[in-house]
Amino acid sequence: MYSIKSLSQSSTLSHTRVEEELHENAHIDYDRVAIQWNPSVAQLYEDALKYESGSVISSTGALVTASGLKTGRSPKDKRIVEEPSSSNDIWWGPVNTKLPEHVFLINRERAVDYLNTRKRIYVFDGFAGWDPKYRIKVRVVSARAYHALFMRNMLIRPTPKELESYGSPDFTIYNAGAFPANRYTTGMTSTTSVAINFHMNEMVILGTEYAGEMKKGIFSVMHHHMPVKHNVLSLHSSANENPDPNKRDVSIFFGLSGTGKTTLSADPKRLLIGDDEHCWSDDGIFNIEGGCYAKCIGLSSEKEPEIFNAIRFGSVLENVVYDPHTREVNYDDSSVTENTRCAYPIEFIPNAKVPCVSSGHPTNIILLTCDAYGVLPPVAKLSSAQAMYHFISGYTAKIAGTEEGVTEPEATFSACFGQPFLVLHPARYAKMLADKMEHHAADAWLVNTGWNGGAYGVGERIKLKYSRAIIDAIHSSELKNAEYENYGVFNLQIPKSCTGVPTEILNPKKTWKGSEDEFKKTRSKLALQFVENFKKYQDRTVPEVIAAGPILE
Repeated sequence: MYSIKSLSQSSTLSHTRVEEELHENAHIDYDRVAIQWNPSVAQLYEDALKYESGSVISSTGALVTASGLKTGRSPKDKRIVEEPSSSNDIWWGPVNTKLPEHVFLINRERAVDYLNTRKRIYVFDGFAGWDPKYRIKVRVVSARAYHALFMRNMLIRPTPKELESYGSPDFTIYNAGAFPANRYTTGMTSTTSVAINFHMNEMVILGTEYAGEMKKGIFSVMHHHMPVKHNVLSLHSSANENPDPNKRDVSIFFGLSGTGKTTLSADPKRLLIGDDEHCWSDDGIFNIEGGCYAKCIGLSSEKEPEIFNAIRFGSVLENVVYDPHTREVNYDDSSVTENTRCAYPIEFIPNAKVPCVSSGHPTNIILLTCDAYGVLPPVAKLSSAQAMYHFISGYTAKIAGTEEGVTEPEATFSACFGQPFLVLHPARYAKMLADKMEHHAADAWLVNTGWNGGAYGVGERIKLKYSRAIIDAIHSSELKNAEYENYGVFNLQIPKSCTGVPTEILNPKKTWKGSEDEFKKTRSKLALQFVENFKKYQDRTVPEVIAAGPILE
């Protein structure tokens, strides 16, 4: 830790630069509150264990903690301040709800008042974005050691030399999540409020202690700043590259939860640039984050050894169940939540590339989906227009039994494979992606990791080894040079063969276990959902992209 005052010293020592800034900008009472700036991992462990009930050290050395009543994000409570400098750029609607600036100031005052009641608060100064040309300085002010350690892992950690010249932050988060919002305040719909102000470059959190709100809040900031201020494309994706210095081909993977984005990009034969948030600039790909935030439900050393072994001293385990005697975590226990998580520095992954910047531009754009209807092919080569159509659509499917009331496969569409985090209209990101794909001659692929031979309950999930073989064939250029046939309705080009994959499963029609009529009806049902979903984007989309969607029979 670089600057700390004990409670007894706080009134007698001169104030640090960070303390003066917090006092001047937010009226933090530095004479009463001990401000702990960039504390060490060990100190954050000690404080969490001492002051935050429910915190323990796991058998592998990770800090086990709880996020309280909220064990996931609260997208309905997300707000963006309506103000002149950003209002015309923002995609207003269900994703981005308007908040008057005076209401933001009320919530900000409420958050600061709460922080001023604490005996100690934590301040972490870090970076978002590995490319020094585009990175932003982010300050996190929180009341919990858990939150400070989480963001220490998720942001890029400055070196001591970088901290000396850090200066003032570009963006500040005030996390008073243990204190509720006043639901009678104009614009509030509950006691939770997650609000971003692009004019003040601040984020205020009330009524939720779920740490993921901070991570995704910064992602939303980058989704605005990078395209608007720098003409840099922000992406909800994972990325890896070939370690061969003579090749260095880069791939980016888009996909919603359960599609295999993290698993398929964590390839031991390739270098991991990052698992979730990236930007594509004129120089290539760079990771936004300094760490990974992995799902833990069902985790095992056999299935995902890299993630399993990353859970050690310095990592944060959220909302997991553990043996009270041995402190061994039961990763199959979802009694607290299905959304058990671990946050760890990216260097905990053995094949991570640090600094997390690519050696070149992407050669392959891989759009992952988990189709539970069993009618999308395991792999298809996409035209530029088709890539834009499927990127804007962001399709996957919920499976029966995963949520209450879901009794059959249910299509889910999330624009740009990350709708909750978008700030601009999806068509704007899609146009930037299309331009970059064309400029750098990148190939685009639709890869289905879902069902084959029938819908969920009838068919079988495509084996992971087949999906890995498909990704390998993409990377080796085998599929680039393969022979293709047209797959009707969706008008997709599917390969006739792929090394390591049974030929018959490449065309879903050939493995369908029901009648041909059932197959056609199921395929048409999904195609119609694509068409209906895309209608809300047509006013901002060029005709070529609209025409690249399914053709209804």
